Amino acid sequence: MNNFKALRVHEDGARLETLGLEELDAGEVVIKAAYSGINYKDALAVTGKGKILRRFPMIPGIDVAGEVVESGDDRFSIGERVLVTGCGLGENHDGGFAEYVRVPVDWMVAIPSGLSEREAMALGTAGFTATMALVRMEDNGSNPSQGPILINGASGGVGSLAIDIFSKAGYSVTALTGKAEQAERLRRLGADEVLLTSELEFGTRPLERAQWAGAVDSVGGDFLAWLTRTVQPWGNIAAIGLAGGHALNTTVMPFILRGVSLLGVNSVECAYDLRQRIWQRLETELKPRHLDTVVRGEVDLAGIAETCEALLARQVSGRTLVRFS
Repeated sequence: MNNFKALRVHEDGARLETLGLEELDAGEVVIKAAYSGINYKDALAVTGKGKILRRFPMIPGIDVAGEVVESGDDRFSIGERVLVTGCGLGENHDGGFAEYVRVPVDWMVAIPSGLSEREAMALGTAGFTATMALVRMEDNGSNPSQGPILINGASGGVGSLAIDIFSKAGYSVTALTGKAEQAERLRRLGADEVLLTSELEFGTRPLERAQWAGAVDSVGGDFLAWLTRTVQPWGNIAAIGLAGGHALNTTVMPFILRGVSLLGVNSVECAYDLRQRIWQRLETELKPRHLDTVVRGEVDLAGIAETCEALLARQVSGRTLVRFS
């Protein structure tokens, strides 16, 4: 543990380095990493194409799962399996793309007994976010009897897991993707119908034909605006991303004439009891049935940068894991 490998981003780019534990940000617990995962936010951080990292140099990686090897807090013992997602990891605190990670104890969750470290990171922030979307929508009245849920950005990590999770919860799922070659995979994940973005007609009216009981949107921009106009009365839209743009050009009419609710999902700043509740549901009734289909590959530290470039170029579907020896 005296020296270990990490991917660290400097102002002039990312590179593999050998570090000592004293070079990591402070925290009560040291984790020996087993797995991490590559998220859209990680790709922006590693490539420098998004303002994710709050300072340089810094280790990116917003997720990590592994084993406690040092603990300064009696809530977690040496040898215990733990995970961290969000909380500022890999944004303002050295993150999960390292063989050892040091974090504040309040960020950690014990890995449920029904999940392996690999499964925890196959889910990661993507699965956690998709489940938070489901929880927020159900807390606001959504249920399977109301009709189909549209999942936008369906071929990505969050979208793929959302299809699996919502379908397992009993919802009829329509997957929306720009990748025609992914249609059969999305059906295997649980989509009842697959729509291609090239076939959409956005329309120009403040309210279009109501089609969906609710939606999960990881794209934003014109797609999210279209969803506000096409969700049924009293439907819920969970907004979880902005890969297609951060602007939202819509009117108040869907909200005051149809009672549509736009629910923001922030997986970084999440109350600890809700964080635990979501992971407990992911271990049990919401555990995806097709994690092996969602995970499209594994890389080591040396393969992260190339994968991040491919992800931003829309050449990656599903989840890519980072495996530590």
